[in-house]
Amino acid sequence: MTRLFNDPADFADEATDGFVAANERWVRKVHGGVARATTSPDGTVAVVIGGGSGHYPAFGGLVGPGLAAGAAMGNLFASPSAQQVAGVARASEHGGGVLLSYGNYAGDVLNFDAAARTLEADGIPVRTVRVTDDVVSAPADRPQERRGIAGDLCVFKVAGAAAEQGRSLDEVTAVAERANDRTRSFGVAFSGCSLPGADEPLFTVPEGRMAIGMGIHGERGIDETDVPTASELASLLVTRLLDELPEGVTPDGARVVPILNGLGSVKYEELFVVYRSVQQRLADAGVVIVEPEVGELVTSFDMAGVSLTLFWLDAELEELWAAPADTPAYRKGGAVPQERVDPSTVEADAEGVAIGAASDDARAAGERVAAGFAAVRALLDEHADELGRIDAVAGDGDHGIGMQRGAHAADAAATEAVTAGAGVGSVLRIAADAWSDKAGGTSGAIWGAALEALGRVLGDDERPSAATVQSAVHAATEAVLAFGATVGDKTMVDALVPFDEVLRTRVDAGASLADAWADAVSAAREAADATASLVPKMGRARTTPSRPSAHRIPERCRSRSSWRPSHRDHDRGVAEDVLLARSDPGVVGGRRRDRAEAPRDAVRSGHAVRGADVPGARARA
Repeated sequence: MTRLFNDPADFADEATDGFVAANERWVRKVHGGVARATTSPDGTVAVVIGGGSGHYPAFGGLVGPGLAAGAAMGNLFASPSAQQVAGVARASEHGGGVLLSYGNYAGDVLNFDAAARTLEADGIPVRTVRVTDDVVSAPADRPQERRGIAGDLCVFKVAGAAAEQGRSLDEVTAVAERANDRTRSFGVAFSGCSLPGADEPLFTVPEGRMAIGMGIHGERGIDETDVPTASELASLLVTRLLDELPEGVTPDGARVVPILNGLGSVKYEELFVVYRSVQQRLADAGVVIVEPEVGELVTSFDMAGVSLTLFWLDAELEELWAAPADTPAYRKGGAVPQERVDPSTVEADAEGVAIGAASDDARAAGERVAAGFAAVRALLDEHADELGRIDAVAGDGDHGIGMQRGAHAADAAATEAVTAGAGVGSVLRIAADAWSDKAGGTSGAIWGAALEALGRVLGDDERPSAATVQSAVHAATEAVLAFGATVGDKTMVDALVPFDEVLRTRVDAGASLADAWADAVSAAREAADATASLVPKMGRARTTPSRPSAHRIPERCRSRSSWRPSHRDHDRGVAEDVLLARSDPGVVGGRRRDRAEAPRDAVRSGHAVRGADVPGARARA
């Protein structure tokens, strides 16, 4: 278990601060993560990598000459927000454009793609390469659905070396894509990992057994077997990876980089014993081994596990793999000395939502929405552990912390906006930006989009009417649906769509907002409870055995869900009711989008992406 921490919600931020303090030779802290502490020539491509915290040395430990220019670092096991990614990219780029590269998970796809659109709108060319090396996470004929694990290093290293040589953005992207196409990984685990403050691991493996096909976020394996000997494990790993070779590769005479990766608590000596047999079996297959790596390269806190990666080389990839690199956690050859960034250089703050003129009625509604955010924050503080427990059933257990961080940020931002005289629309949009930035992950992206849609429709001009509130809820629903999930996928959409439809029907029929809202809440709760019988079709949970995952929200978490808006609330402005209803666990029990793909418009020309479907977020009950 993770033993040393202060407030678990601050763990990732404090770890980043400590990492920067210990590695000032290589990195400096910027908004969203870290960037190189050294300069690069003008026109150099910036390779920006990233993902959730908890995987050191990925991702911050791989920033430095010859490798990444910057790393966006999200909360524990949660993707960085779009704001974080854009902040790191701006601090890292030198006029040659930005290559974004990261593991193929839904939250990362959503947020990195959103950041790419923002950067491109600012005139910065962007390309994207998603790492898809995990062979057990999807069939060979659907590689675009596979997740990225320890093969990240192969893609990042090759791209960083190409950028260091002064190649163009398209050239760097091309070699990174080829490295990804020629990388395969396979992992196992003997015990689960524990997040800071958690009393239990995210999952357990029975004594004497080994889980096969583990993910780096605690995703359960696809099979289980008795713990083998070191030689037997080596045979299992090598045989599985030799069964699926990149196109045009045959083992006899092929040159390969083996990477035996420890996931957190398997000792180096154990890894060396396993690698001894890995090398023997590869040699027996006629493979030529080139510059192998054995150690902790992509971890999962204290998980006891091992993965093997095979990176099949061609002449160009071998040259780039052997090129010098100098980072806090990965060094190769003699890196060229670099000049340090001018200490007086200060990163520009990200632009926030502008606060314009607002009517008195809109400002009054804004104050009540801010009060709604405070209620949401208090509710999530009370039930964060329960949300994490539910999340751990099929995922990494970080959801309670993520929702807490988002709610606290939104609450503080809304309060500040009200103090500045913002109307209800601006309060919501400012809170949306804060929520998505601090929560990160798929959840942050979805809640940020939904809140932004609410604020956009409600506006700052007048007191929201029942019809306006209904339109705002529909816009928020459409914003969530744009991420790709549909009714029946076992996501929050299963509850949100009935809520939207019943609210619209009742308001259109002339019902008061109070009555229409109460009926919509009832419909949403009934739909949410019905998801207990559904089998997950999207997200991380779909890689577990195909069975329903029935985890209803306990009644103690529903204690406030019977609240209904009064007519007096309607008279004073009812926009805050939208926020309060979304605190109902019966409605938000799904919380994250589970559709494992980017929004329909996320993949645009100019992005060298690896496909639209991504096995990322967890499916929720």
